[in-house]
Amino acid sequence: MATNNQKLAARSYQQQFKELFQAVYQSQAYFRDFFGGNIEALDGVQHNETAFYVKTSDIPVVVGTEYDKDPNTAFGTGTSNSTRFGERTEIIYTDTPVPYTWEWVYHEGIDRHTVNNNFDAAVADRLELQSQAKVKKFNAQHSEFISSVAGNSEELADYTEDNVTALFDALYAYYLDNEVVGTKVARVNAELYNAIVNGGLSTTAKGSSVNIDRNEVQMFKDFVIDPLPASLFQTGDIAYIYVPNVAKAFTGINTARTIESEDFDGVALQGAGKAGEFILDDNKAAVTKVTIATP
Repeated sequence: MATNNQKLAARSYQQQFKELFQAVYQSQAYFRDFFGGNIEALDGVQHNETAFYVKTSDIPVVVGTEYDKDPNTAFGTGTSNSTRFGERTEIIYTDTPVPYTWEWVYHEGIDRHTVNNNFDAAVADRLELQSQAKVKKFNAQHSEFISSVAGNSEELADYTEDNVTALFDALYAYYLDNEVVGTKVARVNAELYNAIVNGGLSTTAKGSSVNIDRNEVQMFKDFVIDPLPASLFQTGDIAYIYVPNVAKAFTGINTARTIESEDFDGVALQGAGKAGEFILDDNKAAVTKVTIATP
């Protein structure tokens, strides 16, 4: 859509970039299951600092001991001034703002004299590549977020079989004792993954689905095992364990556009937006990070 810009043509690509970004996120975001499988992308958000609001209530659930059958409760002398159900708790929800916490931007130029490609095709290619670059940035941010909100932390002394087994025994006990419901996923680095595959417990004799030829193990002690590149762990971290769909990831697209340049015969391809992540405090108990002991 063309708009007036001091007689210089500008075209908005916000919707196209949003669709590309979400499609790339579905295929290239390593932690998408942590955030429910997708990312909420809004275009045309201007400069709002708050992405959305969630309604939360910190009022605990009170379970009464028994139904009161006293003849003077709700009846007799207690008529209209007592109840047989016990004390009544008023439920009040609070609107909690969820802010954007970081920003992204891109700024490129396409010159008609040097691009050596169809102009529209070049714009489409660069939008695709920019969406891929942004998802890579999101992967790094999401790793940092998961590490920072983990409600539980475990330390592995080394990658010996006994210590790896003891680690997963402790993890199993933690999630069981905290009554965490759902599939438990363990995203691990290469060393920990190989230690599980090579360990003596991962054998078909014990019903394990390990495949040495493919260096593959699907589950270990009730955890889905999934390897991650080392670059997706924060310093000192070697594994993130969580139940999927415990948090939310989002981005707001302020602009994605081409605008005619005065400095060369072509357009500047520009984009800017804000992003963030959110998790309820209660859900942090479902998140664990594992660190490796310093030698």
